[in-house]
Amino acid sequence: MEPALLPPPALKSRLIAIARTLGFTHVAVSQPTLQEATARLESWLAAGYQGDMHYLARHIPLRRDPGALHPGTLRVVSVALPYLTHPPAQAEAALADPASGYISRYALGRDYHKVLRQRLQQLAERLASYWGPFNYRVFTDSAPVLEVEIARQGGLGWRGKHTLLLRRDAGSFFFLGELFTDLPLPVDPPVENHCGTCQSCIDICPTRAILGPYQLDARRCISYLTIEHHGSIPELLRPLMGNRIYGCDDCQLVCPWNRFAHLSSLPDFAPRSALQQRTLSELLSWDAHQFEALLAGSAIRRIGHERWLRNVAVALGNGPATQEARTALGHRQNHPSPMVREHVNWALTRLSE
Repeated sequence: MEPALLPPPALKSRLIAIARTLGFTHVAVSQPTLQEATARLESWLAAGYQGDMHYLARHIPLRRDPGALHPGTLRVVSVALPYLTHPPAQAEAALADPASGYISRYALGRDYHKVLRQRLQQLAERLASYWGPFNYRVFTDSAPVLEVEIARQGGLGWRGKHTLLLRRDAGSFFFLGELFTDLPLPVDPPVENHCGTCQSCIDICPTRAILGPYQLDARRCISYLTIEHHGSIPELLRPLMGNRIYGCDDCQLVCPWNRFAHLSSLPDFAPRSALQQRTLSELLSWDAHQFEALLAGSAIRRIGHERWLRNVAVALGNGPATQEARTALGHRQNHPSPMVREHVNWALTRLSE
């Protein structure tokens, strides 16, 4: 027997209810027009701000047209999934401890790609029980999707001056996911921008990567330098990185709207024990096997052991000149990788000044 069809408004109400049972705190539906956003992306790429992220220049026509990326797309459902498991004050305490390595809060637990993709798939399957089979495809930061702009057009939030999506009732500590679908769901209107004259995110950026409102030079961004960048970190930027070894949350931590950030109850995002109470010296001592084993299922694993050692060495060079730090770095002076040796020797020189 075919399931009864709900009218689109009732189906949307059911969508929101199902989404909340899956941990999604906010849902928005859009019928996005992305020509202007794609033109802005092309200007940004022309300026060279993407650095090594050459993949951003690929598939521009697919970014411009959701229907080209997934034929039959009529609407895009955007969802928000919080990832903080502890208040932002804990992140600030980690930043203030130069002997430990700071990891962006989103990467402390399980790889978010898998978590969101599974939950979006469940959302679609459960929705089908109220409508019948429908055309859809789920996306989670893994395809040419202008997800912030799509979410903005659907009223999930507004784009902050740091370029991330913001909500008055939830800040920005959440993941975005999308469901491209042919369901004729009612669309949501955009919401007003509430950044006002505040530019705390611009002022706090350690490397001045936020050039101005809504303008980010990724080549200076610590998240880019520690994750996306494959080569040597520019020497002038290394002292500015502090103890940040994977990503950076400064622009979010200083944002007034993150006073209202939601905490996640999902065990997937709880910090893994391998990253708890570990000094930078300990993290530098991990061999390739330990790195792979201790970070299995983590987003951090994708940077590889070599870049991990590069990042930790820089953080040690920015920390206190203890014998423990010098000894840990000394054990890596003969590492097979020229890049690791370069950053280790830079750190040792810093600690001897």
